[in-house]
Amino acid sequence: MKLEQQKIDQEALFEAILTLQNTEECYAFFKDLCTYQELNAMAQRLKVAKMLHEGYVFHEIVEKTGASTATISRVNRAIKDGCNGYQMIFNRITKESHSNNETL
Repeated sequence: MKLEQQKIDQEALFEAILTLQNTEECYAFFKDLCTYQELNAMAQRLKVAKMLHEGYVFHEIVEKTGASTATISRVNRAIKDGCNGYQMIFNRITKESHSNNETL
């Protein structure tokens, strides 16, 4: 498949994801879209990224998540040299958390 077509297909996927309005809709869509292993792998990578962001070291992450050191290294490399996607999510989660605490 040509790279241009792959980009178009990826954009269509992202546009579809952006139409989802809540956790239940996300769950339904991703359960249909992904295999059990794919969904768990993505969830594990996010957990690994969060733990790296919080300062955990590799052996603690392996112990708590069961992720391989290769997965942890890959996520760590994405955090350091990627597109800042993980950081963007962490910033937004932190911001939402602070907003929710202020209204309580």
